[in-house]
Amino acid sequence: MTKIKLAGAALNQTPLGWKNNLENIREAISIAQSEGVSILCLPELSITGYGCEDLFLSSWLSKSALNHLAEIASWCADISVCVGLPIWYEKALYNCTCLIHNKQIQGFIPKQHLANEGVHYEPRWFTAWPSGLLKEFVYHEQNYPFGDRLYQLHDILIGFEICEDAWVGDQRPACRLFERGVQLVLNPSASHFSFRKSAYRENLVVESSRKFECAYIYSNLLGNETGRMIFDGDIFIAQKGRLIQRNLKMSYKQVNLTSAILDFSNPANSLAELKNDTKSIKAEFTNAVTLALFDYLRKSKSKGFVVSLSGGADSSTCAVLVTEMVRRGIEELGVEKFLIKAGLDSLIAKTKSSSIEEALGPIMKEILTCVYQATENSSPKTFESARSLAMALGATFHHWNIDQEVSSYRDKIERALARTLSWERDDIALQNIQARTRAPAIWMLANIKNALLISTSNRSEGDVGYATMDGDTCGSIAPIAAVDKKFILEWLVWAEKTLGYEALSSVNKLQPSAELRPLERNQTDEADLMPYNVIVAIEQLAIRDHLSPLEVYRELKPAQLKSEDMLALYITKFFKLWSRNQWKRERIAPSFHLDEFNIDPKTWCRFPILSGGFNQELELLEKIAVKQT
Repeated sequence: MTKIKLAGAALNQTPLGWKNNLENIREAISIAQSEGVSILCLPELSITGYGCEDLFLSSWLSKSALNHLAEIASWCADISVCVGLPIWYEKALYNCTCLIHNKQIQGFIPKQHLANEGVHYEPRWFTAWPSGLLKEFVYHEQNYPFGDRLYQLHDILIGFEICEDAWVGDQRPACRLFERGVQLVLNPSASHFSFRKSAYRENLVVESSRKFECAYIYSNLLGNETGRMIFDGDIFIAQKGRLIQRNLKMSYKQVNLTSAILDFSNPANSLAELKNDTKSIKAEFTNAVTLALFDYLRKSKSKGFVVSLSGGADSSTCAVLVTEMVRRGIEELGVEKFLIKAGLDSLIAKTKSSSIEEALGPIMKEILTCVYQATENSSPKTFESARSLAMALGATFHHWNIDQEVSSYRDKIERALARTLSWERDDIALQNIQARTRAPAIWMLANIKNALLISTSNRSEGDVGYATMDGDTCGSIAPIAAVDKKFILEWLVWAEKTLGYEALSSVNKLQPSAELRPLERNQTDEADLMPYNVIVAIEQLAIRDHLSPLEVYRELKPAQLKSEDMLALYITKFFKLWSRNQWKRERIAPSFHLDEFNIDPKTWCRFPILSGGFNQELELLEKIAVKQT
């Protein structure tokens, strides 16, 4: 056989979601069979879900997966399928893929290289399998190959790399697979989303097929599996240095299958109509966060979102993203399927004969509630900005004043201290009580609606603790906590012009401000902190690259972002605030991993809550900066 139809399928799985996961696997196999696919590659750990965390250390989880494997094998008539699962073998746990051919298990292939950086901690649970080692595994009283082995199926010699296996340079299995004459490499993956990573993956797959003179199929997981990591569902099919097919990623479907017919005798005859793919980082951000919000909504069994809409950049971004979530979902699934999948069946009758645009109204009114909570320090401009945006989005909009509640707290403290509070003496406390007073009512509304409260903090605020704990940090999910404020401001302009959200015009004209001091004080975020472009530059070097204060100074000085003395002051301020506010970072609501790094303490960025605060390093910076200026 020279020509053969191959496919990859991205699956939206859930840890411990046996029914969901098995249904998705069965649907993928059924679609592949109906399309005449001979070999189907499913993602890594697709039976259990990738994000089971410490449950992988249990014995029963892998036993349950093995119990389901026999059922999966029974579905694989006239097709070869690889499916991922964890397996305990000789007192160690291995991340494996099982190859099934025409209902018969052929063998088990363990992962040789484990991801152990950024958001991945695989060595905590799994053991890496040694290259070249082949043993046997007993399953249902039969012996099967377990280890580094090739398989001859459909007159093709097949080998495997599992996700991280392909990312380790000259140590990767494909180097040895090439020496053994492999014609097809299957790569079941669970590779998290970050900006521009899909383009990097595509190049990796294409170059792998060129370097190793083979065909290569890459299949990734899809959607928000566990709350933080997003899987974009990438599928790539390449042959001898040419991309034959890719899918449309970030699908709202449970199963996203892509196939191509490859000619192994004459690769020039391997043809498929190549799907387009966006390279825009702002479009990537939009597609990733909207899909993640949709999965977070439905998998948490919630009925909508509530956001304290201030009229400013952060909360407006969150509101627009919820709207885009609905728009993208109904465009791909249709109104009825979207509502059923979202758990909003009650709206089907209201939207039965509606077009997509007509259906948006009743859906948005139900799914998004925005509240403007004013104080005497709030401006008419931000109120109008919030009101007009909420109306344009079709959201339910409320507004109320919290001055009475703030005054009540203030009066109690003044009586307790036997003195009057003043802005000169009590600035931070008087600011914080306003933000904190907004929390109880908005939480109450979210509880009553069985909705997710959105925390609107961004990464720049998280870096330096520019947020009120139990105030604007309150929430069930923080969808923009992994991106900086500079990016948010640029995205809002893009969303106004490219996505057509004209109501963002008033938001984009405002200078970002917490509006917690009296209006005559002209409070702005950048005046409180430092310019956003400086924060971004510092955080990349200090947090992403782990440089010391002096190293950051020396790296940034040639860029002339600010005068040398101001740059030193800003770097000092950043490191002091970063060290002082670690306890706040520990309590940020769950956020999505979006960039090449993030400040989530439970995934990418570990830093002690208590530390010396870079005191010695900052003293050295001060001496060097003074000497140079």
